[in-house]
Amino acid sequence: MRQPIYIHFLSAILVFCLIIFMVFKGMNVYTLHGQTIAVPEVKGLQLEEASVFLENSGLRFHVIDSVYTNDVNPGAIVDMIPTFGSKVKKGRIIFITLNAKNAQSAAIPDIKDLSFREAFALIRAQGFISVTPKYVPGRYKDLVIGVELNGKTLESGDVVPLTSSLILVVSDGGSSATVPEETETVEDN
Repeated sequence: MRQPIYIHFLSAILVFCLIIFMVFKGMNVYTLHGQTIAVPEVKGLQLEEASVFLENSGLRFHVIDSVYTNDVNPGAIVDMIPTFGSKVKKGRIIFITLNAKNAQSAAIPDIKDLSFREAFALIRAQGFISVTPKYVPGRYKDLVIGVELNGKTLESGDVVPLTSSLILVVSDGGSSATVPEETETVEDN
């Protein structure tokens, strides 16, 4: 005996609804729906210390960058995403920015015999923050004679930290120039 078509149709709808229900229930379990944890405060801690807190909270971490600042100890966490107190799922990756152990360094550009303005701009473009002029007697006004760090004359290509306090030695162009005048003598034969 053949069953009416509406029974097959209702059976198909019932199976379809059962499958949809199971998919949504499975998604809730898989995505840990409604289960969140707060990101612990680890800013300022060394990475080794912070890893204990993060792992105990069920979180993973990844170092994505390093910067240098005097405000935080070298090797300490400067920033993290998501931030402290954010509600996240267990197993979430926390992206961490560390304070570099050493300041970033750069080479001193060749600035000898450039104007003060040009040399200052070139030094600043390299990333040096603290640059001050020191005027000394010389023949030409605002001509850079050299660059010093802690009383030591630096050469072009010397690598120093970007946080160093550089001094540009600049000629004042005054009459008290100690540079001897170059004289040419022409001998007649």
